[in-house]
Amino acid sequence: MSDTENPMLTPRITKVTVNIGVGEGGNRLVLGERVLELVTGLSPVRTLSKKTNRDMGTREGAPIGCKVTLRDSEHIDKFLKDAFWCRENTLPSYNWDDSGNLSFGIRDYTDFPEMKYDPEIGIFGMDVNVVLERPGHRVSRRRQRKARVGRSHRVSREESLGWFKGRYGLTIVED
Repeated sequence: MSDTENPMLTPRITKVTVNIGVGEGGNRLVLGERVLELVTGLSPVRTLSKKTNRDMGTREGAPIGCKVTLRDSEHIDKFLKDAFWCRENTLPSYNWDDSGNLSFGIRDYTDFPEMKYDPEIGIFGMDVNVVLERPGHRVSRRRQRKARVGRSHRVSREESLGWFKGRYGLTIVED
């Protein structure tokens, strides 16, 4: 049985997380939330500081950023095509980890197609994290009867590189 015959062996995107770290609450955080809403079409969630750091001016529990998690395959596909377009469909290979997950940054929200610069908002960059898994990987996260996922069922880095090349036509620059 080949990979194309068995649907449990074909990787899929589980989620895409888009994050803007502002470092402070207040007006800049509200503007960052507006940027995420413009780019993704979903309402963002605030991220809170886990530690107090005097040098950075943060305290534990204070809002310091915002994020949106995309789980719908139609939203994911459209967003990733636009995000890869911002990066000219070229990414370095060091953006992938050993588990096949992809992380990259976008310098400014105005790089997205059909986005205009708004002087009221300013310039906001963002981080994009893509999780690639095979069906059945949920057993490692569920509450009851949690189990490990075998090595042969995990997505490798090389397999993920090939999957993104084939699916989105990315050019991957070797480091």
